[in-house]
Amino acid sequence: MAGLAKSLNNIASHYDVVVIGSGYGGGVTASRLARAGKNVAVLERGREVLTGEFPNRFPELRNELRISGATLRSGKQDALFDIRLNEDMHVIVGCGLGGGSLINAGVALRPDDRVFADPVWPDEIRNDGTLEEGYRRASAWLQPNSHTQANNLTKYQALESAKDTTGGKMVAPTIAVSFKDKINLAGIHQPACTLCGDCCSGCNVGAKNTVALTYLPDAVRFGAELFTHATVKTIQRNNHSNHWTVHITPTPSKDADQPIEKLDTSKQVQVTADIVVLAAGTLGSTEILLRSAQAGLPLSQALGERFSANGDIIAFGYGATPEINAVGIGHPPKIEGFEVGTAVSGQLEIDDEENIDNELRIQDGVLPSALAPILPVMFVPNGRLLGALKSLINGVYKGPFKHLQTFFAVSHDTAKGSFTLNNDRLCLSWPGAKDEPVYARLDAMLEKVVSNVGGSYVKNPLAGSVMGHQPATAHPLGGCAMADTSSNGVVNHKCQVFDPHQNESPKAVYPGLYVIDGAIIPRSLGVNPLLTITALAERALIHISADYSLNFDCEPVNTKTHATPFAPNPTTKEYDKPAPSNEKHDTEHAG
Repeated sequence: MAGLAKSLNNIASHYDVVVIGSGYGGGVTASRLARAGKNVAVLERGREVLTGEFPNRFPELRNELRISGATLRSGKQDALFDIRLNEDMHVIVGCGLGGGSLINAGVALRPDDRVFADPVWPDEIRNDGTLEEGYRRASAWLQPNSHTQANNLTKYQALESAKDTTGGKMVAPTIAVSFKDKINLAGIHQPACTLCGDCCSGCNVGAKNTVALTYLPDAVRFGAELFTHATVKTIQRNNHSNHWTVHITPTPSKDADQPIEKLDTSKQVQVTADIVVLAAGTLGSTEILLRSAQAGLPLSQALGERFSANGDIIAFGYGATPEINAVGIGHPPKIEGFEVGTAVSGQLEIDDEENIDNELRIQDGVLPSALAPILPVMFVPNGRLLGALKSLINGVYKGPFKHLQTFFAVSHDTAKGSFTLNNDRLCLSWPGAKDEPVYARLDAMLEKVVSNVGGSYVKNPLAGSVMGHQPATAHPLGGCAMADTSSNGVVNHKCQVFDPHQNESPKAVYPGLYVIDGAIIPRSLGVNPLLTITALAERALIHISADYSLNFDCEPVNTKTHATPFAPNPTTKEYDKPAPSNEKHDTEHAG
């Protein structure tokens, strides 16, 4: 598949629609509005990474880490992994064309119905029927399914063995990964998953159903333009022209210690649009709106509030008696005859019919192969020097790390975090976050899971390092929460941004300004959020199409020739070309 993105030098001065961000919300928006005939531009602050270009060795992975905090700033500003260090909680997000879908585990689950029964949501979410259609469309395009042979994997079996001890049930959750060779709805040929385990460092097989392989190529087929290395600083309303102005600074593609905002302002680009959709993720969309509010755009006082970590935890079990085999082998594989499974193949579900806040989802995670060489060093601070030395000699696929369990877990928290700008840096504040009840419940349950197979629970092998003892999340939600009025939220049920300047109506909204991403979710979901973010985006586009009298369908593209997701051949430097969109499709689509 040829690269989808264009240089920012080629951007026009005006578009019907500017979409800021290219994750699940941005991908849906770009695809649907391009299909509706709108002139769409997508702005992504990161770069495009094609299948085959994701890091599979530690030096490569190290170059894909951007770490920033109050006094620390290191790594490329277009690195794949964006790690934000805060006083109370750390946040890990993806950066690149396709957003977090590039480096997540792909777990695509629908929350318990009790989540949407919470009155924190606008009434329409529960009552107008479009959420169900949103989930249907999201599932059709992301095609989540379970690995039917998951129970044959050793990491699955080790977690399953704890179900009696914990009172849980074991399932193979649905994930956005293709286990069979297929042509997806965007006309992209995707090979079958090789079970290499490297989902969370980027799929070099092309089997993960990322936004970069689904919604974004579909958007391009229908005329959308995608621009990378485009960091949006603020948006501004021009009341005379009824346009929005988007202020952009080119993202440096090399190491830069100085903040983006301190770079040469002569490089700034301005683009106007009739409609602006913020889809830069919980951190990005909230930051842009906070900065825009400082620049004079009236916004709700609730902006920055209701941050949730979705009850996240990443933890480990060290020294299990059985072999676990939960370190990825990469693609091409670093060792032969070894099946790890996807980043998540099994899930232990701890239910509570009386109180949803007590429910836990514990998943059998995998560490990417690029981390394998550093694993012994990571666990030395925890007093496991002998095992670390053995692994340095024998490798992590033979020594003690063959018995390492990795856990990804989600639950529910109180969503009491808040964002502010401090010296133009987005800061997360959540006093007492580490004492949230969810973490004690997860610790107790994981102790049972690990001891069941004879191991020791390791909550954080990097405790005491730069990561400190704070909890960390890879599923940030909120900051631009959805609500009934501007007094308790930033957007309405259609994802339109409230205009509190119009005092006569607490439901008044800005024309043509939306937030469509995880920032709008006002509470924890208790499951991995990607499917819900996509469903809410599809739902928002249903309402946008009605409000603007637009027509689009969600059917597969019509094409005879299918693009493959791979990077260019290293010898010829040539890409497979996307097919024209006016040819009749003659291949049956999976799903």
